[in-house]
Amino acid sequence: MDVNGVGWIVAIVVGGIAGWLAEMVMKSNMGVLMNIVLGIVGAVVLNAILAALNFQSFGVGWVAYLITGFIGACLLIFIGRLIKR
Repeated sequence: MDVNGVGWIVAIVVGGIAGWLAEMVMKSNMGVLMNIVLGIVGAVVLNAILAALNFQSFGVGWVAYLITGFIGACLLIFIGRLIKR
């Protein structure tokens, strides 16, 4: 896994932070493991969406991964809420 130039350990830590920030902004109540999953999957999903739209990513490194993971996690929470209703 080499999304935005970060390795596995950084992806887990920064993904957890991104998921936690998304949890706070979207006012959802999830656990630590779900925050990590949301941050990592959110970053991968948003990178795929940006690539499909022929848009450059937010850069390389952990800050870009944090931004991408946060936006992607918020998007996943939003979509999950739409499906749940």
